[in-house]
Amino acid sequence: MNDSAVKHIPVLAETLAEQISLPPDGAMVDATIGHGSHSLLFGQTLGPEGAIIGLDVDKNAIRRAHFTLKKLVCKVTLLNCNFSEISEQVHKEGIERVDFILADLGISSSQLADENVGLSFQADMPLDMRIDKRLKTTAADIVNKTDEKSLADLIYKFGQDRASRRIARFIVRHRQSRPITTTGQLAEIVCEALRRPKQKCKSRIHAATRTFQALRIAVNKELENLEKLLVLAPGLLKENGHIAVISFHSLEDRLVKNNFKQNEKEGIYRLITKKPIVPTRQEIERNRRARSAKLRIAQRQ
Repeated sequence: MNDSAVKHIPVLAETLAEQISLPPDGAMVDATIGHGSHSLLFGQTLGPEGAIIGLDVDKNAIRRAHFTLKKLVCKVTLLNCNFSEISEQVHKEGIERVDFILADLGISSSQLADENVGLSFQADMPLDMRIDKRLKTTAADIVNKTDEKSLADLIYKFGQDRASRRIARFIVRHRQSRPITTTGQLAEIVCEALRRPKQKCKSRIHAATRTFQALRIAVNKELENLEKLLVLAPGLLKENGHIAVISFHSLEDRLVKNNFKQNEKEGIYRLITKKPIVPTRQEIERNRRARSAKLRIAQRQ
């Protein structure tokens, strides 16, 4: 898939710019650099003494961000690593503390369209789901090798699907005759389990969405890595520095909400957003994938 064929629209970018301003010599970490759109917005306010450190597990994202940010006058460092390594990577660059940490936890349109990643049931792709190809376990490994109870527990825990036991039972039954190797196969099995074999988008959410979410979270260790980022962030932020996290489902948002509240209780953070900021109707009309986004911001005391 040609990257240029997939238009990326940053979520809540204008809202972020209204809430946070950086000094000309400021330093920020974009923990999920993606296409670089959010960093471009803030980088345009930074001078030659300013710095952006962009992290991403997706090598293609690093390449795209390099193209997006190449004209900025501030120092730009792009690193192919997980944001769970944020402290180590920032300190390697000779920076002790930063003014701003941003994490946009959404999956980009280009990642969904990339057959090498295998995240989408909109097309029949290899069932992989590793955004970071250095990871060993694929979604196909989990689907074909995990016992039925553990598979049901995984779908329930990370996908919050109340039909998880039935879905797991159908997956196990199907894999006995042949391995499940593509996203199309898996989506059909889930729809069959929920007695919706012909379903496309008759309801607001496709029948397979929660199962796919659960597998993606498990494969990429998303919640585990987010917890590490949230624990490390206070030690990296300057006094009055900000952390902003854009989440896209309740499991992520709950982690962020609880972490921010605990840090507020301990006098480490001041909450800028008592409740999450969500996109306007106009933004959702421009970018349908923004509809589930929630932005939380905290300031280091």
